[in-house]
Amino acid sequence: MNRNNKIGMITGTFFLIIFASASVNARTLVQNKGSDTLVNVAQAWAEAYQKVSSDVAVSVTGGGSGTGIAALINGTVDIANASRKMKRKEKKLATKQGHSPVEFTVGYDALAVYLHRDNPAKSLDLAQLAEMYGEGGKTNQWSQIGINVKACQGQEIIRVSRQNNSGTYVYFREAVLGKRRDFRLGSRDMHGSKDVVDLVEKTPCAIGYSGLAYATPHLKLACISKKRGETCVMPSISTASDGSYPIARPLFMYTKGKPEGEIKKYMDWILSDEGQCIILRKGYAPVRPVKCS
Repeated sequence: MNRNNKIGMITGTFFLIIFASASVNARTLVQNKGSDTLVNVAQAWAEAYQKVSSDVAVSVTGGGSGTGIAALINGTVDIANASRKMKRKEKKLATKQGHSPVEFTVGYDALAVYLHRDNPAKSLDLAQLAEMYGEGGKTNQWSQIGINVKACQGQEIIRVSRQNNSGTYVYFREAVLGKRRDFRLGSRDMHGSKDVVDLVEKTPCAIGYSGLAYATPHLKLACISKKRGETCVMPSISTASDGSYPIARPLFMYTKGKPEGEIKKYMDWILSDEGQCIILRKGYAPVRPVKCS
């Protein structure tokens, strides 16, 4: 090979590397972080959006609603996922950092109460749950509410909860315990929803709460009533959508400000039929009725 050909090959390779590098750098990276409840559907959205816009890469991480909102306040993410609303003090902190968070409701969830499959309980009401989980609660054993659980030594209720940076933790506290009552000490606080489900599956004495999408055939879902004596409602996509389930909740995504450019296109797509059919397939209720193939 003569000298000119070698120079030509080297030059061509150089420009190919530059072109490839420029192509990678030209991609828009969207940072999305937060709710453990939403993390699976957020990942599904990110993967599906690659086929819609190959020039946009969406990076999804969990860590809890509080973690995602803190990252949004600090400006290190573009979108925060949350299974609870932003608090007033969080919005004020965001404003101080120069951000004006915009809220999007992206779906609805039934916050399910999980029991071991051997637990014979047919239904529970909010007051019973509050006495199990709430500060000053007096219900410590299943036998106190007329339930006998096989293989549960001493019938002691093992309360499985979430860590306090979780939106699920915050929503359960507000919806079940009330805003002025806190959780009692001694619960087993799990990092993620899957951890809650795994522990309840293996523990006959346990009760736990988490998003409906994490349900497995090896668990029992409690039928919940608002008050003792009222008809209980099972958690489902339809009862989350119509609000008849007592612990139904909206799911949110927050942007740092009014979304523009690729962020706006992504949020518009999430709220489109295509995006909403994905959240439906993941076990959550869409924000409106959709027809999915």
